[in-house]
Amino acid sequence: MAGLATTLGSGAMTNSISDIVDAEVLFVIGSNTTEAHPVLSLQMKKAVMEHGAKLILADPRRIGLTPFTHLHLRHRPGSDVALVNAMGHVILAEGLENREFVGARTENFEDYRASVEEWTPERAEQITGVRAQDIVEAARLYARAEASAIFWAMGITQHTTGTDNVKSLANLALLTGHIGRPGTGCNPLRGQNNVQGACDMGGLPNVFPGYQAVSDESVRMKFAKGWDVPLDRLSPKPGLTVTEIMDGALSGDIRAIYIVGENPMLSDPDLHHVEKALREVDFLVVQDIFFNETALMADVVLPGASFAEKEGTYTNTERRVHLIRKALEPRGESKPDWVILTELAGKMGADWEYERASSVFEELAKLTPSYAGMSHHRLESGGIQWPCPSADHPGTPILHVGKFARGKGLFSAIEYIEPAEMPDDEYPFILSTGRILFHWHGGTMTRRSPGLDSLAPEAELEIHPDDALAIGLEEGQLAQVTSRRGSIEARAVVTRRSPPGTVFMNFHFAEAAANILTPKHLDPQAKIPEYKVSAVRVDPLVESVAS
Repeated sequence: MAGLATTLGSGAMTNSISDIVDAEVLFVIGSNTTEAHPVLSLQMKKAVMEHGAKLILADPRRIGLTPFTHLHLRHRPGSDVALVNAMGHVILAEGLENREFVGARTENFEDYRASVEEWTPERAEQITGVRAQDIVEAARLYARAEASAIFWAMGITQHTTGTDNVKSLANLALLTGHIGRPGTGCNPLRGQNNVQGACDMGGLPNVFPGYQAVSDESVRMKFAKGWDVPLDRLSPKPGLTVTEIMDGALSGDIRAIYIVGENPMLSDPDLHHVEKALREVDFLVVQDIFFNETALMADVVLPGASFAEKEGTYTNTERRVHLIRKALEPRGESKPDWVILTELAGKMGADWEYERASSVFEELAKLTPSYAGMSHHRLESGGIQWPCPSADHPGTPILHVGKFARGKGLFSAIEYIEPAEMPDDEYPFILSTGRILFHWHGGTMTRRSPGLDSLAPEAELEIHPDDALAIGLEEGQLAQVTSRRGSIEARAVVTRRSPPGTVFMNFHFAEAAANILTPKHLDPQAKIPEYKVSAVRVDPLVESVAS
């Protein structure tokens, strides 16, 4: 989506964590920041408590940020586009748009205007459940501020309309000119310490490092030359996403899978489907630092080295590249990932020669414009934010200052589409999944910590008191949660954190894996599963905590 979306598509923050305190208004949507990004959330709290910023929170649940909010919009899961379109409608209806910015730096504005014309706050209220007057107030706060910043996480992207959700938020920034300045921007918060770096390095099926499209012949020619391989070895056809790989395994198109640092038997949707797919392949390799649920199914397990046992770089959510240094020697037969991959390539006939991790980075920098000015030697002095095109460039704290990479920012006309699976008489509740503070992702590391596991020892089902009363479920009682994919058991937590009609579970516990319940419906563009909206039934079980 134009210069702005090039960055958003890569999931990178346009601004820096340090300038959060410069925002007059923080619009946080689809991010349980205090639990998923606890350090970054401190800057949000500081902006509110010490700098007088106003926080607009859009989240169905009451979360750790709720006490710091000026306005909490508790919209129904999956109704993000309706909410954001209505905010755009209000901004235009009241003449609060930044006309100078729109005229000078954007295009396709009239199509966008037409697309939100019918999205009155009253119409949005019927879909989102948020009062029309609250939508109006949110729009006014965001538009009138000198500097407003948007933050989101997987509560926005993990939907069948995740791409539309992101584009809708970009529309708000373009409409108000809240982009390219301190305290503004569109800021997706990445889920792991190096997920930004993995994407930057080409860990996506349609791009080379630096988001250079595999479909671009000039790009392929550059990499063929840089890697000293024939051009026809670099296919112009994008590869498969994780969910497509699982489908390919079941169809017989995928015969072998190599999994590095991931546990799809806990983190992927519709786990029965995943298990069946992994059992179908002829050869499964898992490379990790611990033996997890996916490794149990592997033909070969390759022991990787932990962060403290290797050298290299991480790139965090604000595009900052950090150098890491080895503190310990790898244990046993474990090796750094780049060493394992290089040795494996050699066994397969390749001639990859790297003396150390810095040699890999040097090759990357030569082929990737946004990293061209970086090196391990330079990073010894501190982290640098990309793009950094030359050795004398200081890095880029704020993107899109003065202009967008492709010229003008492109407005997108986005229509609301409801989630793929809605509640019905058989499955009357919406299940939303997410993380909690004490565990991380598949729990491969955190559940091996006795201290953390004592704080959160078992799976819980968060349910509103009215819903619990209606089905006869008591606090601490075991409940069976069932979707069209399967059933699991979890301990009931009766709380007003979740709204009526919505239940919440985390997905960290293999013995009660929430992703047994989630569907594999995908965003048609990004191919991200819809983890945030599943239709489920909840039934009390006889066993209770007392028994």
